[in-house]
Amino acid sequence: MFFVPSHSRPAGVGHINVVSMTTSAHHSPDASALAGDTVIDRLVEANRRYAAGFQDPGMDARPVLRVAVVACMDARLDLHDALGLELGDCHTIRNAGGVVTDDVIRSLTISQRALGTRSVILIHHTGCGLESLTEDFRHELEDEVGQRPPWAVEAFRDVDQDVRQSMQRVRTSPFLLHTDHVRGFVFDVKQGALREIDPTG
Repeated sequence: MFFVPSHSRPAGVGHINVVSMTTSAHHSPDASALAGDTVIDRLVEANRRYAAGFQDPGMDARPVLRVAVVACMDARLDLHDALGLELGDCHTIRNAGGVVTDDVIRSLTISQRALGTRSVILIHHTGCGLESLTEDFRHELEDEVGQRPPWAVEAFRDVDQDVRQSMQRVRTSPFLLHTDHVRGFVFDVKQGALREIDPTG
């Protein structure tokens, strides 16, 4: 079980609060009709309303809980709500699949060495789009644009094993100061719950 402190209680530890997640599509009937700049205009307008009532929280860039979260970019993952996190609690690093790539190691290295984080939590999820891709995706791109991308797709078939691989990449990186508190999970997008992955299989 993963635990995280909550700012709504005195110093101490509490269980993760898993909440149901909604998207703008649930309360905006015309959301599916938005496209291109119309969507960006909507986001910019939302920021104007946000900024109108914004108050500087007076915090610096160092995460309060000294933890970095590495997760998939999937739109169904509301990490702050799912993990009971608040603004300023953590660093959040997201990409397709939540896999640990060289660029994730770059971000974690800066997070630890420059900004004081110590723990790393890795979160994959059920129904990930990378499970339906293969490395042929790169070859298809090469056929289309005339240049093969330098990055790997990092597709996988076994989400548990991919979490283990990501944990291993973090734990064996020579650039990271703290590799003793690295834990991996799979988030169930239907249930909202985390399932911890044993690194030894």
